[in-house]
Amino acid sequence: MSTPLEPAAALRRIAFLLERAREPSYRVGAFRTAAAVVDGLTAEQLDLKIRTNTLKDLKGVGPKTAAVVVQAHKGEVPEYLTKLEDAYAELVPLADDVAEFRAALRGDLHLHSDWSDGGSPIREMAEAAMAIGHEYMALTDHSPRLTVANGLSPQRLEKQLDVVAALNEELSPFRILTGIECDINVDGSLDQTDELLGRLDVVVASVHSELRAPSAQMTERMLTAVANPHTDVLGHCTGRLVIGRRQRNGEQKPRPESQFDAEAVFGACVEFGTAVEINSRPERLDPPKRLLSLAVDIGCEFAIDTDAHAPGQLDWQYNGVERAIECAVPVDRVINTRDADDLLAWTGG
Repeated sequence: MSTPLEPAAALRRIAFLLERAREPSYRVGAFRTAAAVVDGLTAEQLDLKIRTNTLKDLKGVGPKTAAVVVQAHKGEVPEYLTKLEDAYAELVPLADDVAEFRAALRGDLHLHSDWSDGGSPIREMAEAAMAIGHEYMALTDHSPRLTVANGLSPQRLEKQLDVVAALNEELSPFRILTGIECDINVDGSLDQTDELLGRLDVVVASVHSELRAPSAQMTERMLTAVANPHTDVLGHCTGRLVIGRRQRNGEQKPRPESQFDAEAVFGACVEFGTAVEINSRPERLDPPKRLLSLAVDIGCEFAIDTDAHAPGQLDWQYNGVERAIECAVPVDRVINTRDADDLLAWTGG
């Protein structure tokens, strides 16, 4: 049986078990949403809500999730969690490992705001990251070439840097790291000026176009990008979509992996100090496990990121953590387990 957990942790553990047991996504989402709501309360606010029986007045908290919160707040193991652990006993050890690994992550290095194709302002993304215990986040809106995602021109990125500087003064000690998800052009160059890339804390370089290019062409393209001194993280390296998804410009169907020489690309990541992203989006889960295991064997470092486009998606980091555990990724080779100063020393930001 589980040991007592804090209310938000108990809710997330339930969500994890439901998801692993392939329960409907709305049921999983209800517990993750409630966890985010509870994370946003101070201890005094939570205590008052429980004493006045007004938890269910909070948007995102229903009768079942409220009962979990109340029981966990008393130091008890919630009855619903006990029932799930009895039903899915084989999943419990993994849940414990995932919780411990996730606790080691200090931030998220790939997420978007409404400056590009995200749905929420920078402040809301930052406050959500703070609420789930992050010490920092890297704001990585798209680069100009990705017009369909409202990519940032150099001028707009300059303005964003000023906005982030002002927010960091308000939100300290939490830190918004300046960044970009930079398109890798067909020739392997990065889709932003060298001057601006040099001013950013974190550069995630990703391929978004001509994903069906021949393997040799894609390999050369990625090798050039990985060797670029501005590149810190190689984003969603295969570009696959394991399930379809809805975007502002319509539906995207599932798509297979891009073809490239993974040994060569991961070897270059080790040589040039570029982390391989473990992308936690449910429709990506990229790289596939066989390639993630290969990257571990080759000696890569990693960033476990959500690629979040909305505040609630920041909790998707658990997906990446689970895959990291399954593929034996060492915790000390995950760069976002470092504090912000150590991370910036690593990126050169």
